[in-house]
Amino acid sequence: MPTVLVILPEGFEELEAVAPIDVLRRAGCVVTVAALGPGIHVTGRNGITLHADTPLAALPVDGPVSDCLLLPGGPGVALLRASTEVRALIARHHAAGAWLAAICAAPAVLHDAGLLAGRRYTAHPSVAGELTAILAEERVVRDGRLITSRGAGTALDFGLALVAALVSPEKAAEVAAAIRA
Repeated sequence: MPTVLVILPEGFEELEAVAPIDVLRRAGCVVTVAALGPGIHVTGRNGITLHADTPLAALPVDGPVSDCLLLPGGPGVALLRASTEVRALIARHHAAGAWLAAICAAPAVLHDAGLLAGRRYTAHPSVAGELTAILAEERVVRDGRLITSRGAGTALDFGLALVAALVSPEKAAEVAAAIRA
């Protein structure tokens, strides 16, 4: 099954992490949640603390690349942007042809890595000043192996788009039917 690495910084947007993680796991994906900080407990912007699988620093620097690297948004994006570890992971995943997924303000992290130039993407309006080519009316945008989404209100659509890309459109429809019943 496809593997997904999700990086959680302090101040992440809870819906943008939990909804995609849940949907991906329902589809059978192997999701590893890595805390950006030194511990395994990470508190989101709304005070919800998640228990990560591992600190990011505990993952081998030259270990296997996941099929997809997922970055949630929220105020914690500033920490993602400042992290040399995150930048290195993005570069490794991109070089390996892995999927890159970012929601809300997190596409700015991909912008910093030079990966949005000439690409179709969306993001939260809060980063529109930097990311001037945002497709503001789109809930989720897929361009090659890049999937972006606008924010908390599109997190479920984002998760289902990831399932469609990583597993199959049929599996995405199956998961959608099960959770919307």
